[in-house]
Amino acid sequence: MSSAEPERYAPPNGTVHGLIDPDREIPLLLGIIQAVASGPEVEPLAAAVARLITEATATDVCFVHVLDDTERSLTLLGATPPFDEQTGQVTLPLGSGVTGWVASHREPAVISEGKRSDPRYVPIPSLRGSEFTSMASVPMESDPGGLVGVLNVHTIQRREFTARDIELLVAIGRLVAGALHQARAHRQLAARERAHERFAEQVIAAQEGERRRLANDIHDGISQRLLTLSYHLDAAARIIHDEPAEGAAQIALARNLVDLTLDEARAAIGGLRPPVLEDMGLAGGLRSLARSLPDLELQLELFDGRLPEHIELALYRIAQECVQNIQKHARASSAQLRFSVRDGVARLEASDDGIGFDTGPGTPLGRPDGYGLHSMAERAELVGGQLHMMSRPGSGTTVVATVPLTPDPNGKGS
Repeated sequence: MSSAEPERYAPPNGTVHGLIDPDREIPLLLGIIQAVASGPEVEPLAAAVARLITEATATDVCFVHVLDDTERSLTLLGATPPFDEQTGQVTLPLGSGVTGWVASHREPAVISEGKRSDPRYVPIPSLRGSEFTSMASVPMESDPGGLVGVLNVHTIQRREFTARDIELLVAIGRLVAGALHQARAHRQLAARERAHERFAEQVIAAQEGERRRLANDIHDGISQRLLTLSYHLDAAARIIHDEPAEGAAQIALARNLVDLTLDEARAAIGGLRPPVLEDMGLAGGLRSLARSLPDLELQLELFDGRLPEHIELALYRIAQECVQNIQKHARASSAQLRFSVRDGVARLEASDDGIGFDTGPGTPLGRPDGYGLHSMAERAELVGGQLHMMSRPGSGTTVVATVPLTPDPNGKGS
């Protein structure tokens, strides 16, 4: 082999004992198929493929290098012991080393001996390449996904790999490539979903932060000034001398205005930042909401566990909107509010026995009479959930919000 130009792989003409006995090829391929069908995880699949190839063939070690999401480098994600400890830690740029050469040229490479004199070879100390004499490297690629990675086998003793050996490794590479392509796509989708969840949490946190700021501004500014004004009016009422009756009447009017404004300010503060959620969670917030409606019989069925703050806030706002709609529009004599968590899904349901309305084709989700269903749907979607509404004239209305929860190491959903 020339040291200036790497030799392309050409199968040897002589008959050499292959990597695997023909009788063991089918069990190996069946084992690879079973590993491929085991699930959409890249690392377990790569590790299983490396183990199966080494156990079934006359090789000493197998490495599975997978193209990363940037498609500019390869990462070792599958290896047989003791090199399994290096998985996830060895990265090769495309074009670097024999593995990078195979990935760039999309063709196999075979080195029977003299690796150090091959211009493609780049030693990787953690993989102890000097201990292995021969190697075969094949691209893993599929029609839909293109190049997915590179599969390498190494032997301590010198080996002339046969054409059948390379055909078998290429076939395994193609078989694994389709599954790895799907696994990478699944991983990328999961990463995008996590990014969306983080974005939703950040948006809701920003919204609630702004609500807290406004609540504090109202409390520290408007409310305090109104309280001071109220004290001044009380003092003025005690010292009026001229036209006491008229002065008292004006002061009484001013007092009423102050009281109304204070009530509005307190209601605004409560609407902007419900402190009951922080102390008692969503169930406590919904109970407090029900107690604030003396004119409506509201039956409650509530799960008392806690959810992530952004989900509790979203569901609480949806419940507030539902209750306001029932009060303003439903003409209901009773209503139900249910909150549950089952099979990893949080479910909020608000229903009433009111007049209902038409939800047939062409009926807008955001009704002109003020139901505001669009805003509730947006709140649900922002935390990865959905909103559904069912109603018929004369048969009441039911609104259901569902939010899937993902496990959290601390035991909460997220």
